[in-house]
Amino acid sequence: MAVLQAILPIFALIVLGYFLGRRQWLGAQAARELGNLTFKLFMPMLLFHGIAKASLDEGFSPGLLLAYFLPALSVFAVVNLIGHRLRGRPTPFGLTAGFSNNVLVGIPLVATLFGNPGLVYVFTVLAFHSLLLFSFQSLYGALADGEAVNVRSLLLSLANPMIVGLVLGVLLNLSGLQLPVSIEHLVQWLGQAALPCALIVLGVNLSGYRLLPSREALGIVFAKLLVFPLAVLLLCAAFGLGPLASSVLIAMAACPSGVNVFGFVRHPEDSGVVGSAITLSTLLAVLTLPLWVFLGAHL
Repeated sequence: MAVLQAILPIFALIVLGYFLGRRQWLGAQAARELGNLTFKLFMPMLLFHGIAKASLDEGFSPGLLLAYFLPALSVFAVVNLIGHRLRGRPTPFGLTAGFSNNVLVGIPLVATLFGNPGLVYVFTVLAFHSLLLFSFQSLYGALADGEAVNVRSLLLSLANPMIVGLVLGVLLNLSGLQLPVSIEHLVQWLGQAALPCALIVLGVNLSGYRLLPSREALGIVFAKLLVFPLAVLLLCAAFGLGPLASSVLIAMAACPSGVNVFGFVRHPEDSGVVGSAITLSTLLAVLTLPLWVFLGAHL
């Protein structure tokens, strides 16, 4: 029951955004501008404030990172290999299967179920999540197409506002300093706007995708919602991670595919597959997420 109570408000906001998008009450341009404001200001403030207040003692451990990123990169590699064989060229299918929507769905889910102690593990994964997977996708696309690797583009990914927010929050945390009360209130208020706005924007974006469940899209969703979290569950048990860390990592792996992967679609025919996989994984996650959270709690 607690899982459903945590998940339903998240998906209710996504449905609201979908409705606003379909009715054109929030048009594509307005949603794009709201998304820019959310991911360049509100979300970095949320991440900055959260990790600045978190206890970092248990968060940054090799076992924790390996338990999440070994499955993520394995799914990324295997699905990309299959997609490459099917299409004869690089695809973003592996990225779609291995990149979880940990910001929009993961943060509110973990915050509701596990509170601030659980968010430490979310922030640890987020510190490397986009940087690792997006960099590997860029390298894969460039090398497979015989292009020169754009080192500058890879380095610019470090300037992502959300990564900057995380890094600044870690530095403030380690320094032992405190923000002035008035500034902390401002940061907290801006962060509180992040999740509702981001979930509504996600719903608006989903309203523009057609649900065409091809075999490629179904395969991506299978890898994302079943194979990925199962691999994380097995590694958490193998590494002997604690129940809280294991539950959080499994929940994050079980989140639907992130919309950000659309930035790596190079061919029009891949757009329908990726859009369908994102939409279908978001819909089915309502059913699969409670299952994985239950299994994580009884690991």
